[in-house]
Amino acid sequence: MSDTAGQSESEASVVPARATQGVQSQGRDWSWVEASVWNERMLAALVNGVKGGKWFSLIDKVYRTQTLKAAWLRVKANAGAAGVDGVSVERYEAVAEKYLEELEEELKAGKYQAQPVKRVEIAKANGKKRPLGIPVVKDRIVQTAVKLVIEPIFEREFETSSYGFRPGRSAKEALRDVDGLLKEGYTFVVDADFDNCFETIPREPLMREVGERISDGAVLELIRGFLQQDIIHEMKRWTPLGGTPQGAVISPLLANIYLHRLDRYLKEKGYRMVRYADDFVVLCQSAQQAQAALDEVRIWVEQNGLKLNADKTHVGDCRQAGEGFEFLGYRFEAGRRWVRKKSLKAMRERIRMKTKRTRGASVAEIIEDLNPALRGWFNYFKHAHRLTFQRIDGMVRRRLRAVLRKHEKRPGMGLCRDDHQRWPNAFFAAQGLFTLEAAWEKLASQSR
Repeated sequence: MSDTAGQSESEASVVPARATQGVQSQGRDWSWVEASVWNERMLAALVNGVKGGKWFSLIDKVYRTQTLKAAWLRVKANAGAAGVDGVSVERYEAVAEKYLEELEEELKAGKYQAQPVKRVEIAKANGKKRPLGIPVVKDRIVQTAVKLVIEPIFEREFETSSYGFRPGRSAKEALRDVDGLLKEGYTFVVDADFDNCFETIPREPLMREVGERISDGAVLELIRGFLQQDIIHEMKRWTPLGGTPQGAVISPLLANIYLHRLDRYLKEKGYRMVRYADDFVVLCQSAQQAQAALDEVRIWVEQNGLKLNADKTHVGDCRQAGEGFEFLGYRFEAGRRWVRKKSLKAMRERIRMKTKRTRGASVAEIIEDLNPALRGWFNYFKHAHRLTFQRIDGMVRRRLRAVLRKHEKRPGMGLCRDDHQRWPNAFFAAQGLFTLEAAWEKLASQSR
């Protein structure tokens, strides 16, 4: 799972003003829902509850012209590569009105069939490769339409301890929750790691969970079809036996629906948990409580068809050196927050790519390219220890000095004293270089 930009502290997003006005339930703001689907009458039913807790007659909301158009606009905004049919977003856009009309008719007639997912492999920082699924544009639109219709139904149920891939919730808020619990004395932490969670979620139990709230057979068949999509990689084609559809718009929602059971289970047992997608920690007030919590997690995982990664799952007192835990890019240890090694390595590699001596750009151009990356990184990791920023700043300036030497046709890595004297820190500040430590100092002074 990847880190997201911070949003508001409410339980749901306060984004599109075009959505419904003033409908709230249990402190939740529903203005993020798609207004063409969730009108005042439907929202009132959502707030007050429906008979038996199940929703019928939803497929007409999925294939409605306005829903498909709204879904298409979201798919278009996200761009992305073409799937197995070779139809790109740009090509689809050229005749979008015709395609959407045909798609509406297919869905109405029950003739729509999801196409296979194209698999590509993306290189990771550790040299390994990560599989990525690319559904065809048409399937992305249908998945988005289904999501627009059913997501509010499940959002009403989700626990506040869950943050990943939810409207108006963010990684920053999850980290804030963890930080607050640590300060309250919940320092004995279960750091649990699923083993390929998204690829191993069992389908039938997942469909039963979906069926607890959705009773429209046509919508359920669409979701089941997404779960059964074939995968094509190079010359191979196969049907996965489990898991949520790779790269699919709807996959994070389906995973949250399944893992909501874990959220609820641990809450009923009295434990304090923070989860972001398949990454979660359980924070406790004693070693005994933490071990008992881990035992409960193991029981639930085994009973629900998932597995924990034994090498990455542990219990520790994060106040002690060597017993910390990692969560959403940070490492919490010995009363401090650090940037985890993997995140540091990724940032250093990004800096190296932007500051190659053979790049042929001026220092001013390189700084202009670097600054957005440095600002974005700081905005997320600004609560890390000051030393982290000093070291990254030093690396950036060293590499810029090496670039300046290259411009003068002199070998060297910008490490000698003469280079520091000729191009001191103030030189780069005058060039407009964003300095992480200076940003940290400014933030620290504001909080005093």
